[in-house]
Amino acid sequence: PGPAAGRLGAGSAMSLRERSASGSVEAGEDAAATLAESDGPDRCLSLLPWDRFSAWLHCVCVVGFDLELGQAVEVIYPPHSKLTDKEKTNICYLSFPDSNSGCLGDTLFCFRFRRSPGRKVSLCCFLDQLDRDLPIYLKKDPAYYYGYVYFRQVRDKSLKRGYFQKSLVLISKLPYVHLFRTILKQIAPEYFEKSEAFLEAVCNDVDRWPPPIPGKILHLPIMGMIMKLRIPTYRDKPGTTPVVQNTHQADAQISMALPTVHEVDLFRCFCPVFFHIQMLWELVLLGEPLVVMAPSPSESSETVLALISCISPLKYCSDFRPYFTIHDSEFKEYTTRTQAPPSVILGVTNPFFAKTLQHWPHIIRIGDIKLPGEVPKQVKVKKLKNLKTLDSKPGVYTSYKPYLNKDEDIVKQLQKGVQQKRPTEAQSVILRRYFLELTESFIIPLERYVASLMPLQKCISPWKSPPQLRQFSQDDFMKTLEKAGPQLTSGLKGDWIGLYRHFLKSPNFDGWFRSRQKEMTQKLEALHLEALCNENLVFWSQKHTEVETVDLVLKLKNKLLQADREQLPVKTDTLKKLQTHINDIILALPDDLQDILLKTGTT
Repeated sequence: PGPAAGRLGAGSAMSLRERSASGSVEAGEDAAATLAESDGPDRCLSLLPWDRFSAWLHCVCVVGFDLELGQAVEVIYPPHSKLTDKEKTNICYLSFPDSNSGCLGDTLFCFRFRRSPGRKVSLCCFLDQLDRDLPIYLKKDPAYYYGYVYFRQVRDKSLKRGYFQKSLVLISKLPYVHLFRTILKQIAPEYFEKSEAFLEAVCNDVDRWPPPIPGKILHLPIMGMIMKLRIPTYRDKPGTTPVVQNTHQADAQISMALPTVHEVDLFRCFCPVFFHIQMLWELVLLGEPLVVMAPSPSESSETVLALISCISPLKYCSDFRPYFTIHDSEFKEYTTRTQAPPSVILGVTNPFFAKTLQHWPHIIRIGDIKLPGEVPKQVKVKKLKNLKTLDSKPGVYTSYKPYLNKDEDIVKQLQKGVQQKRPTEAQSVILRRYFLELTESFIIPLERYVASLMPLQKCISPWKSPPQLRQFSQDDFMKTLEKAGPQLTSGLKGDWIGLYRHFLKSPNFDGWFRSRQKEMTQKLEALHLEALCNENLVFWSQKHTEVETVDLVLKLKNKLLQADREQLPVKTDTLKKLQTHINDIILALPDDLQDILLKTGTT
């Protein structure tokens, strides 16, 4: 073992991920177990009406078309749900395809929009604790809502416009696109026939659901059917999905097992840009400004979601809009020419964008997404100046030169699959594994270097503040690549150093490093707590003045509060032991001080 072996858990290639997982695995399991137990009758009493609903959805909206007003929110359920005027306007415009899309029949898609600032968080905190057990790429972003849309447009001569146009929209903070899409397919067609009373019944069903606990098999009843699913946890091995078995309930209710809550059909989405998947992975990894121009919101939203998922298990840290319109409240901010295009991925369908966004450096043009019946032909990257209109040929328009050499094997493997009529699910599995291995090869050297910034265990003293992490040095990191770079796990050649230099300036690096810093700082705080617990604190207090002892008690109380507030990866036994130490020290003090200290909480 090298010099890093003596550090806190720094040794193996994925040491930091494993350490953070194992360090807080007990704490996480304790929390999940408590929540699972709390999902009994006693807990139901303390959960208010609609609390269970709020854990999954913010509200359900119906958006219709009014001849005088245009698109308008007709129904919000539950009626007490709060949406600001700006949020309602965004929902109205984002819930209908652009008129040029010509979406006749039923269309499913999703969008994402900013929440209005200054809103209070209505969800009780015990549900927010569930967030910590999720993989980083599934954690909620409190600044955004998702809208999951089922839009119906059919000819109706009895209406003035000659068309029936309506959208059923689920508004949620959760990025579980496959789950909400499945729900919409079950409820929307029936809603369009039955109207409001049916919607109320659906919402009442959702309000009976258990909390969205990661790692647990959940049974969710919805209109006479039961969905079985499992939300991933950060402890799952990346790239594995525990299978949820499909069974029929004894009471003959239909049970449907969902293979995933959040994944999209990767191969289907990348088919139109089949030969450029590796370059697109680089563009997403580096947080480059990307526009997806598609014929309908279904294609635009699925492609944007496929793009952000291709760097998993890394989280895509910039903004992304699966469907973006000229009415969006951020339209001016994102299309201005007075500054460089922002780090954002936009999915658009309006031909107006071909002109408005032609100064953007990378544009993906998608035709109708169809699975190829024969092997796709090799397509060159197109020059941006050739993109005049939205009618331009499908392809990638950019002058970007990839850092890595092209991996011909994955292209051949997928082409062979097309020839052999391999199912699209199997093609997606191959593609997802390819992206995962590429991302992990890239991130392992960073994980290994960041783990070495952790102080040595011997530096932690109970009587001093926890030691600080060492500073991240780009030069030091680059030096590690010669012997411990991506070449250990990937056969791909190319300018890996250039790719790392570019990545270190990107929002994705910033987000990833902040998250790692927080994990490691919390680990140091947890180790410091354990060191304190292993000291004979009562003996220490007997050798010090009352003032020093009171100061120690207040500091220890603050430590306990911090452990709870920041959910430090500390075993429950450690916290109990520390509480016992505090009580023993207080009981050894004079009565008047005991009274004061027993009553005193701290900040």
